Amino acid sequence: MAAPPDETSPDSGEEPEAPRDVDELSRAVADAYFPHNLVPRDARTPVPTHHTLRTLDLGPVLIGYVGWGVDVQIECDYPGAYEVNIPLSGRLESRGRHGTVTSEQGRATVFRADTPTLISHWDAECTVLGVKFDSAWLDREAEHVLDRDLARVSGLLPDQLNLTTVAAREWRRLVGSLASDLSEPGLFSSLPSVQEQLAGALTTGFLLASCPDDGRSTPAQPKSISKVIDALHDDPARAWTVAQLAMLSGMSVRRLQETFRHWLGCSPMDYLVQVRLQQAQADLQNNPSDTVSDIAARWGFSSASRFAAAYRQRYGDAPSNRR
Repeated sequence: MAAPPDETSPDSGEEPEAPRDVDELSRAVADAYFPHNLVPRDARTPVPTHHTLRTLDLGPVLIGYVGWGVDVQIECDYPGAYEVNIPLSGRLESRGRHGTVTSEQGRATVFRADTPTLISHWDAECTVLGVKFDSAWLDREAEHVLDRDLARVSGLLPDQLNLTTVAAREWRRLVGSLASDLSEPGLFSSLPSVQEQLAGALTTGFLLASCPDDGRSTPAQPKSISKVIDALHDDPARAWTVAQLAMLSGMSVRRLQETFRHWLGCSPMDYLVQVRLQQAQADLQNNPSDTVSDIAARWGFSSASRFAAAYRQRYGDAPSNRR
């Protein structure tokens, strides 16, 4: 089955060397994700001739493709991290708090940190796009994003995430865009500030998509975001995360986003992109000897291609077409 259009298929490019047996494949996945006990559902199942294991490490967040090529069941305690498995094909069945959870395309299974869990059936056709969150990181970010401590209200996390809602669909698209970089597992490893920014975006999107609003947030007055606006204009090239901006404002991420949308009609990160684009456009006009890549890096864009896409969307032309 083909992968969605916003990501590279896990079957594209070179495959890792095929495992000699299921145990070897299990060890490789354990090294990348979690120690576990894997058992083929059929003892007569042959050694898998095809599997998928690719990851991109963003520090506190790891994303990757995992597929076994055989029907298996897995026992895991998820030590020190939460895991979200998004099936791209096939079916994933597990035992949740309230019974069996079956996820296919359009739904993701959420596994809690340090909680014994049984994946009762990961079928041979199932390849998942997994997102692993360090538990200390997710708990800490939850305080900024939701203005609550996720460690004390872990019941807010669902066993399954419906990916068709607006917030979940936006988060899923972000995960998919980063999945296109899985052919380069060391990408961003020399750019810790970029790693943190991307990890923050993934975490914030997940929390807002999976944890319902408790109705306590109300739009604040414009003065409550003036400090954030000033900071973005003063240092637009900084690798800001929305959690950092929320801390600066003294609000939760959700309330900050509501406030920005209420008064400015956009999110804080969208506003930051517009500030960066204004600075970059001035450089394109006033510094003809600078390359597009130089200007993109100077103003905090993670790549020249992403800068070009944002520039084209804003100004209707490519940055290389200087005026």
